[in-house]
Amino acid sequence: MKKIALLASGSGSNAENIVRYFSGKAGWEFPLIISNTADAYVHQRAKDLQIPSFTFPKNGFENGDVLRLLQEYAIDWIVLAGFLLKVPARLLQAYPGKIINIHPALLPKYGGKGMYGRYVHEAVVAHRETETGITIHYVNENYDEGQIIFQARCEVLPADTPDEVAAKVHDLEYRYFPKVIEKLLNRTE
Repeated sequence: MKKIALLASGSGSNAENIVRYFSGKAGWEFPLIISNTADAYVHQRAKDLQIPSFTFPKNGFENGDVLRLLQEYAIDWIVLAGFLLKVPARLLQAYPGKIINIHPALLPKYGGKGMYGRYVHEAVVAHRETETGITIHYVNENYDEGQIIFQARCEVLPADTPDEVAAKVHDLEYRYFPKVIEKLLNRTE
């Protein structure tokens, strides 16, 4: 049984999509969702999915509180699904090569501190990019610099708005993120 913790800071639509994708598949368990935001909608999604959710301030990730909870639940992997905090060294050391993230652009472009969500899509449009996409990568000590696992692309038309780009990128996230998680974790048994 693979036990995966989902970390999310906002709406949690990717977290919900992942849980629903694995629903009914043997060998997978999502025992908890962790957020750094008490009023994030991901908590409502967790409740609807009947998964316990927890909120920790930034220092809870750094001081070991989150790590203790992950160990209590015997978590094997951590998946960041719209999680905006930098993962502290304590977690990286406890889960080497077992924390993955999705970024709404084709890294290394439009990554780094402050580059998330709408900010990424606005930058893509402002720089008149002809394509964008998603990057699924391992997490290391720097924002969006971990080894790339998978990328998927979509076209950006000259008239596209940031919202239209976001819709295309979300489609890629929902389509590929759960499948890549499944393939990756099956390969690492």
